[in-house]
Amino acid sequence: MSYYIAPVARLIEQFERLPGIGHKNAQRLAFHVLRMEESEAEAFAAAIIDARKNVTYCRICQNISQNEVCKLCADSARDKKTICVVEQPKDVAAIERTHRYRGSYHVLHGVISPIDNIGPNDIRARELLMRLGEEDVSEVIMATNPTVEGDATAMYLSRLIKQLGVKVTRIAYGIPVGGDLEYADDITLMRALEGRREI
Repeated sequence: MSYYIAPVARLIEQFERLPGIGHKNAQRLAFHVLRMEESEAEAFAAAIIDARKNVTYCRICQNISQNEVCKLCADSARDKKTICVVEQPKDVAAIERTHRYRGSYHVLHGVISPIDNIGPNDIRARELLMRLGEEDVSEVIMATNPTVEGDATAMYLSRLIKQLGVKVTRIAYGIPVGGDLEYADDITLMRALEGRREI
């Protein structure tokens, strides 16, 4: 039973549907919206509607885009022979912030997770394999997250990609910059040692 009037209860309910937002945070957000100037609230609502209506997926890399082809795929200065495979569009933004990678991307929009009933057909794996059959690609970098699902997805795709004669690499794991060895878990330390390179 809600203790709030219907419009507020509906607003709280909508915020609760967002990932990572519990009931208390949903209430906090709802009351923040109620305190906004009307023009601010309208701009906020318009931004949601605009994003929902005008954001699509690039037909090449599956990243979010306003056009049929995203700005990264349209950039002729990028290395089209290298594809970095990531889980979500936000991962593209994270890698782009480094200003070190100049290749292209492929966004899977998820990972294989049998426990969640997500198989290879539920992510954009088919589109990746089609790309590899059509484009001249020399290397695919697996940049899925270092989780059980991310590793399983990387292994599954790498087996298929190697059959096409394309080199497959995996991003390195290790100790974060500024981290202390004593606080690192055993798997992170093991992967850091395995992924060491000459200096």
